[in-house]
Amino acid sequence: MGASSSTEQVSPERREAESLAASTGALTVLEKVFSNLSDPQTQTIPISSLQECFNLSIDYQNCQASFKPENFPGLLNNLNQSIVDQFFLAEKTGLNWIAFLNGYTKCCGRMATSNSLNNLLRVFSAAIVKSGATTGLKIESSDGEDDSKINGYLLPADLLMLFWMCWVMCWNSRNPKGKVKLDLLDVNNLVLSAVSSCAEGGSELNVWDDDLLKSDIQIPVGKLHVWMLKTVPNLPESLVHFVYSRLSNSSPKQDKLEPSSSSSSSTSNSHSIAESHNYLLTPGRAWTISLTIRSTMHDEILKACFSHDDEVKENILYRASLHGKGLNRFWSNVEGYNGPILVLISATSEDHSWTIGALTHQAYENKDTFYGTSGSLYAITPVFDHFTSSAGKEKNFVYSHLHVAGYEAKPKPVGIGFGGSMGNERVFMDEDFSKLIVRHHAYDKTYHPGFLFPNQGYLPTEAQVLDVEVWGLGGERVKEVQISFQKREQLFTEQRRKIDLKTFTNWEDSPEKMMMDMVANPAAVQREKR
Repeated sequence: MGASSSTEQVSPERREAESLAASTGALTVLEKVFSNLSDPQTQTIPISSLQECFNLSIDYQNCQASFKPENFPGLLNNLNQSIVDQFFLAEKTGLNWIAFLNGYTKCCGRMATSNSLNNLLRVFSAAIVKSGATTGLKIESSDGEDDSKINGYLLPADLLMLFWMCWVMCWNSRNPKGKVKLDLLDVNNLVLSAVSSCAEGGSELNVWDDDLLKSDIQIPVGKLHVWMLKTVPNLPESLVHFVYSRLSNSSPKQDKLEPSSSSSSSTSNSHSIAESHNYLLTPGRAWTISLTIRSTMHDEILKACFSHDDEVKENILYRASLHGKGLNRFWSNVEGYNGPILVLISATSEDHSWTIGALTHQAYENKDTFYGTSGSLYAITPVFDHFTSSAGKEKNFVYSHLHVAGYEAKPKPVGIGFGGSMGNERVFMDEDFSKLIVRHHAYDKTYHPGFLFPNQGYLPTEAQVLDVEVWGLGGERVKEVQISFQKREQLFTEQRRKIDLKTFTNWEDSPEKMMMDMVANPAAVQREKR
């Protein structure tokens, strides 16, 4: 085993390796893995056993994307060997305890996000090469793997395979036994975002052209690296979680993962949000947004990818096509939810449809001023982008104002807005949820600059709202509190409507009877009974 006895002399090299592994919180797990996989005679893990640990045997018959690169199956088949070759340096007899720990730390240890991204790109490049395909990536190493530099470029199809590889690793980390059907998600918005941001002349491309994914446009790795760190900073975590998950679920005689379609339980356990309901928050969009957020919101939004449809419904607070359009309908469904809320708006302008989103970290309030503490704006489709709050003085995160009872000398706008200022909101949707106005980021000092849909321009854009969805990302406890709040409000409403007959005396003597008689015959003399 990797653990040492109290009388054994521990070398400084081993002590350092165990200390680094302990800093990841996985030392106990790694001790069990080494005990399970190592040869009792040599006290080393055979390379074949470690490769088998990361082996994937997956059936992905369903592909939600319109384009599927033919090299992707070969990439997955060589993923296990590529991971072992990149991180675990073995001797002839196998991988000893120190080398095993160092390999894990090299892949999953604490490091800068840019270094994690380099690890991911190296694994991807190695898997592509081992599959027999070609790639524009160039891995240049001088003194060792740690000093390797990545140059070259990726094609749109290569980038799509990279995202799919990360998705498969994410899926397998959450479903190590393959009990949930795997679909290849539609993440074309991510690919088009990288192409338009990084490729030469990318801003002038027609992102509504489906042939862009099949084109030979070169995406420089240097610019792509910067784009990934800004737009999808959680992407490298898929490799880290995959390695940890596969090691945690390893056994001495680990069976290969059966294709999910051949499992009798696959059909009963496979629930895709796209199968039964055409939500705006598709699995691909949910996974894409999850790459930008952490904490509990990350797991909550991934329910749209992995959970049963009943569990997914628990997170959706409002849907215009289901509950009806309008601010009043919206309010009756979101009131009392005191947690992070994601709003998605699908709209159309100039014969093109697009989707944007806004994530706020607090409950919605009926106010005639802006409020909030933090938030983000999203361009969802056809191009994905993420705009966090800026460090400016303005804190105009969200505006939500209903009609108020009584007279207003200067009535405030009624609707929902994000960013900008009163009357010049960066995003504003009217009270009927029929019209959406999107303004240039120059009006907004709350969120970072950027276009929310292609060819936005400098002038305000008025679009027709197609659908609106609101998702609660606060977890079960926040939802339970909202349900209790709604029950109380419903009880109060019923009590206000209820008439207590005991408070009335005889009908002939009641004020209501007298008023009705006066209305029916105002000239009649009302005589007072004595």
